[in-house]
Amino acid sequence: MNEELRDKLNNLPAGPGVYQFINKSRKVIYIGKAKNLRSRVRSYFHTNITSSKTLVMIEKVVDFQLVVTDSEVEALMLENNLIKELKPRYNINLKDDKTYPFIKVTNELFPQVYPTRKVLKDGSKYFGPYTDVRSMKASLRMINQIFKIRSCDYNITEKAIEQKKFKVCLDYHIKKCDGPCEGLISPKDYNEMVSEVVKLLKGRTDDLIKDLTHKMNQAVEQLEFEKAAEVRDKIEQLKSISLKQKVVSDDFEDRDVFAIAFEGKDSSCSVFNIRNGKLIGKKQLKLSIEIGEELSEILSAAIKFYYNEMTEIPKEIIFETEPADSQILLDWLNSQSEKKVKFIVPQRGDLKSLVKMCKQNAILQLKEIQIQKMKNQGSIPYSVAALQRDLRLKTIPKKIECFDISNLQGSDTVASMVVFEDGKPKKSLYRKFIIKSVIGPDDFSSMREVVERRYRSLIEKNEPFPDLIMVDGGKGQLSSAVEILDSLGFNNYNIIGLAKRLEEVFLPDKSDPEMIPKTSSGLKLLQQIRDEAHRFAITFHLKRRSKRIIKSELIDIKGIGPGTVHKLLSELGSYDAVKNADKEKLIKLISNKKTEILIRHFEENKTFPK
Repeated sequence: MNEELRDKLNNLPAGPGVYQFINKSRKVIYIGKAKNLRSRVRSYFHTNITSSKTLVMIEKVVDFQLVVTDSEVEALMLENNLIKELKPRYNINLKDDKTYPFIKVTNELFPQVYPTRKVLKDGSKYFGPYTDVRSMKASLRMINQIFKIRSCDYNITEKAIEQKKFKVCLDYHIKKCDGPCEGLISPKDYNEMVSEVVKLLKGRTDDLIKDLTHKMNQAVEQLEFEKAAEVRDKIEQLKSISLKQKVVSDDFEDRDVFAIAFEGKDSSCSVFNIRNGKLIGKKQLKLSIEIGEELSEILSAAIKFYYNEMTEIPKEIIFETEPADSQILLDWLNSQSEKKVKFIVPQRGDLKSLVKMCKQNAILQLKEIQIQKMKNQGSIPYSVAALQRDLRLKTIPKKIECFDISNLQGSDTVASMVVFEDGKPKKSLYRKFIIKSVIGPDDFSSMREVVERRYRSLIEKNEPFPDLIMVDGGKGQLSSAVEILDSLGFNNYNIIGLAKRLEEVFLPDKSDPEMIPKTSSGLKLLQQIRDEAHRFAITFHLKRRSKRIIKSELIDIKGIGPGTVHKLLSELGSYDAVKNADKEKLIKLISNKKTEILIRHFEENKTFPK
C-alpha cells in the first residue's frame, strides 16, 4: 500500500456515500456504497480477508474516490447509476451492453404506442423492460389487433385539427384507426381507449374485461348497438388472452418472483411477473459476475438492475433467499412505489413452488449461455461441451464408449460396445461380445465380464482409455463396472450409468441420480448413445438366436416348420425346454395338431417325459 493511499484511509468520513476503487491505469474497477464510509472502505485492507475475489481486486487498487450522500438509500441509487454507466470490472453487471426495450405510451393529446430503447423524463408512460424482444412485439401486435391506436407520428394538436392540417390514412378506411388527425374521435374518447391499453400492459386483463362489460351494457341501454358490438368484440379477444395466462395463485396478489442460477463467471436471473394471481410475463437477465460471488449479492444486484423509475413495482417480491442489503433495497423500492413493498422468502406451499419453477427457468437460461459460450470457443460440438458441463468433467468427453447387455430369458446373452467420437458414432470401433462365464439372466455379472474383457485388452495392447465410459442401466450395472475397473488398477476415469425408466444419470459413490435438465443437449447425446448401443446389441442377439434356431433338431421333425421352431425357442429358450414342457403349455403356444406331432416324435425317440 502506497503512502498516499494510507493517508486517505486515515482521513475517511464516517457518513454514508459511494466509493470507487481505481487501478494504476486510473480506471474504476469497483464501485460500492456504505452506511459508514470509514469502516466499510478500511475493511477491504484488513489482513483477515478470505474472499479470493476481494484479495485479487485489492492488489490492483492504487487509489479511491468518494461521493458523500445524505442517506444510504441515496448512496444505493448513486451506486446503481454509476455501475450502469462505468461497468467496473469487479461489479456484477448486465451481460448485454444494449439497453432493454420498453413500450412507450406518449404524453400527447392523442398518445402513440411504440417500442423504444430511450427512456426520457417527458411525461410518457413506459412499460418493461422487455428482455425478450419477441415478447414485446407480441404485446404490440395484440394491442394493434384489439385497439385502434394511431400508427402515424403526426404532432396532432387542437390547432392542427381546426386547420385540417392532416388527412386520414388507409388505417382509418380499414377500421384500424378512428381518425384523430381529422378530429373524428374526441381526445376524451381516444384517451379512454389508451387507458384501456395501459391496463392491458399492466396485466390487469380481468379488471379491463369487467370495465368493458359495464361499458357494453351502458351502450345497450342507450340503444348504441354498433358501439356495444365493438366493445363485445374487444371483450372476446381479451377473454382469449386471459385464458392463456396461467393462474398461479388464488389470492389475486401482484408479485414478482426472482431466482438466480450461477456457475463460474456466468449468472442468469429469471423474473416471473404475476398480476392478479396470473403469470403475465417472464423475463431473463444475463449477468456477468466474478468467481466467488454470493447468491445474496447477485440477487441484490439483479433487483437494482431490474427495477428503475419506469418499472412497475408490485406489492410483494418473492426470493429463494434474502438479498444482501435487503432493508436498504426495501427503503429504495418504497420510495419509488405507490404502495408498501414486502420481501418474502417462502418455506413451503404455492409460493415455494413458484420459486422452484422460476429457478428451473434460470437454470435453463444459464445452460443456454454456457452452451453458446462453449460453441464460440471452438469447433467442439455443443452437445459434447454441454455434456462436459452437465457432468462437471475436467476434460471434454471427445471419446465415449457405451456398453449394453441383451438376452431373452437368459439365453444367448450378448453385449455390445459402441463408440462415439466428437458426438458422432465411430462404427469401425464398435465391438460385439458373447457372454461366456454367466449362466441365466444376470445383467450385473454379464456387465462385469464384458467390462473386464474390454479394458484388460486395452492394458495388454497399451491403447488409450476413453474420456467417458457409459453403461446402460442404473446403480447395479454401474457398480459392477466400477468394481472391475478398480480391480484392474484404473483410476481417474469417468463413468456413468443411464437408467432408461426415468432417463436418470448415475455417478459412482452417489445414491441419488444427477440432476440434468430434460432439455439439455448433453442428456440428449447420452440418450442417442444408449439407444445406439441397445440397437447394436439387439441386432447381434437376434442374429445369434436365428442361427441357433436354424440349427435346432426341431427343424428336422416332419410337420414342424421354421416359424413354429422360432416361436417355440423364442418362448421356451432351448430344445430341452421344449421337450420337457407340459402338453397344455405347448398347445397354448402352437396348435393341438403340431403338439401331437411333437409328442409322437419325442415318444418314438423315447425323450418325452411321462
